[in-house]
Amino acid sequence: MSGSQISRRQLLRWAGSSTLAVSAVGALGACAAPGGSPGAATASKAAATKANPFGVVDGGTAEVVIFKGGYGDAYATKVHEPLLHKAFPKLTIKHSSSPNTAETLQPRFVSGDVPDVADLTRLDLGALVQSKALTDLTPLLDAPTVDDPDTKVRDVLGPGAIEAGTVNGTFARLMYVQTVYGLWYDTQLFRKHGWQAPTTWDAFTELAAELKKAGLDPFGIGGKNAADYAAFAILPQAAKAGGADVLKNIDNLETGAWKQDAVLHTLTAWKEFARKYVDARYAGLMHTEAQLRQVQGKLAFYSSGSWLENEMKKDTPSGFTFAMMPVPSLTSSDALPAKAVRAAAGEPFGVPAKAKNPGVGMEYLRRMVSKAGASGFTKETGALTVVKDSHQGLTLTPGTRSAADALAAAGDDVLNFHVTEWYAPMKEELVSAILALFFQDATPAEFAARMEKRAAAVRADSTITKFSR
Repeated sequence: MSGSQISRRQLLRWAGSSTLAVSAVGALGACAAPGGSPGAATASKAAATKANPFGVVDGGTAEVVIFKGGYGDAYATKVHEPLLHKAFPKLTIKHSSSPNTAETLQPRFVSGDVPDVADLTRLDLGALVQSKALTDLTPLLDAPTVDDPDTKVRDVLGPGAIEAGTVNGTFARLMYVQTVYGLWYDTQLFRKHGWQAPTTWDAFTELAAELKKAGLDPFGIGGKNAADYAAFAILPQAAKAGGADVLKNIDNLETGAWKQDAVLHTLTAWKEFARKYVDARYAGLMHTEAQLRQVQGKLAFYSSGSWLENEMKKDTPSGFTFAMMPVPSLTSSDALPAKAVRAAAGEPFGVPAKAKNPGVGMEYLRRMVSKAGASGFTKETGALTVVKDSHQGLTLTPGTRSAADALAAAGDDVLNFHVTEWYAPMKEELVSAILALFFQDATPAEFAARMEKRAAAVRADSTITKFSR
């Protein structure tokens, strides 16, 4: 195997389960078989023009793999793939999707039998980068847009989109969806009872007591598979209390980052809150089960990103209207205002380095950031994209509108963290620590200590690619 392929140790760390590890190691054996990698063959190229900057040949096959999560995959089959097919009608598009793309794609990255373009959600970024498994997408940024041959793709992407996709100096991923994170609730339920969305922790806990008296679970998580959603609230709240560097220190694996006062104070507040207001049933629920309780009127607040409304649209009754609010301020002396919110470019798409037809992968991404591609995505999913002004003139769903309003209100006070995206071991530890904090006897100090220990192990592991900001 060449140095650009994923090592056995990386894959075993990447897999996260014995079943996947066994299947992936089998793929490693296939990788070593005579005849070379299945991904070694490349497609022929046409002459590059402004209309066809990547020299895509109108023929052959393009394979697209989509993560079927909160946004589904209809945006690909109904919007993006038809746009590509319209431009290249003789091109056959092979589409597949799965809610478990990590399990299906990881062995393929090892064997070299990769698609031409893929949604990289839930794949280990560090392993991909260290193994040089992704194509540098800088040519996409410098290519003309579909809509205007005199405008480059980089010029239609919103603030932070290019930065979010840049990994150690290389633009490796198109982060496509503008995601806003916060606490989600039902505006109709709140209106009926005269409840207001709280902006302070005191108001939040007072409301939780009212919610519990009314027979609702004040707050819940999907502890069985998505306990890290609680961190969407905890970590931004700590940053509000102590300033944006709180998250920067955590991302950079700084010694003592998890023992910062703002982090410990926030963990203490959530420990006490969970003891009173988080039912033990949520330790054993899938995220979809917790979310179903919310749309059924049994759960008041749920921590998530702005994909939630679309993910639950088939189960949401007419009497339920999604809205989101930033996590409340911890104290009256917080470093950042209550309106501060976590937001990020998300849903990463990339072109594997060993793609058979990398040009068509680039072209697919170029169609995604066209006006038709971006507005079509928003119409289909209700979610915003990173393409500037692509939602103008569209009727947004209530949840998406509330997310857009929260982001606009935040102004420059926008937060984000990357530690769980950059380092799979840190996400694994965070999930366990949250479950212990919420549903067991773990103290905030013990939470911080175990996160410090894992951060130190990641720092010391030379096989793990390090990132910083």
